[in-house]
Amino acid sequence: MAKTFDDYLNDPRIKDAPMGLRITHAMRFKVQDETQDMTAAEQTLYYNKGAQDTFFRLGIAPKYTDPAAENP
Repeated sequence: MAKTFDDYLNDPRIKDAPMGLRITHAMRFKVQDETQDMTAAEQTLYYNKGAQDTFFRLGIAPKYTDPAAENP
């Protein structure tokens, strides 16, 4: 069963921290768990997808460049 964000918030390692800090640590723990077995290329796709989802949700249309295409 996948962990929920509340599971990360209630992690014993951060249970005594102030709520703002607990949220920050919980997000970090979640990303670490989701990316732990990924290659660098897979992590790049993971972060880019997250950024694209955020931009879409906010109605922003960023312009991306592909460094690999620019430097063959």
